[in-house]
Amino acid sequence: MPPAESLHVVGVSGSPGAASRSRTLLELALSAARESGAACTLVDLAALPADALLARRADAAVEQALAAVQRAHVVVASTPVYRATYTGLLKLFFDLQPPRALRGKVAVAIATAGSAGHEAVIDHGLRPLFASLEALVAPDAVFATDADFTAGVPHDALATRVREAAARALHLCTSVVPSEE
Repeated sequence: MPPAESLHVVGVSGSPGAASRSRTLLELALSAARESGAACTLVDLAALPADALLARRADAAVEQALAAVQRAHVVVASTPVYRATYTGLLKLFFDLQPPRALRGKVAVAIATAGSAGHEAVIDHGLRPLFASLEALVAPDAVFATDADFTAGVPHDALATRVREAAARALHLCTSVVPSEE
């Protein structure tokens, strides 16, 4: 089982904008993982070419992002919730992954929405997405609403939940997921 210092965490931002609440929480999760010694990579789906995400053409940046996820030990995906589900960007990206792409990886879901009525996206959208790619879906997921932020900054209780989710995902990797050796 790998020590935390040898783990690689990839954060996938499904937000269509560079500045969003879900992206803020993702960056906080990556920061917590980095503080534990993990190497971290952020994949910003909004910065990738749409034609490549739609599989209309090949693109080196998209291939690198897909490969980063496949090399990761932990995948943290964040998304704002639109129309009661995760973003199309996240769907397109994970549709490009081969079957079983997340086998042997721990996956953590982070979602933000305008109201608590969208919390089901965790259990009815993101966890099934991860499971379909055979990830070990972390029991700790983070859902937050506008009320959990002040001027774009997460309240302390929310920040603590994000840090704890990241720490538990790393712990799962070191205690449950078999080593590749």
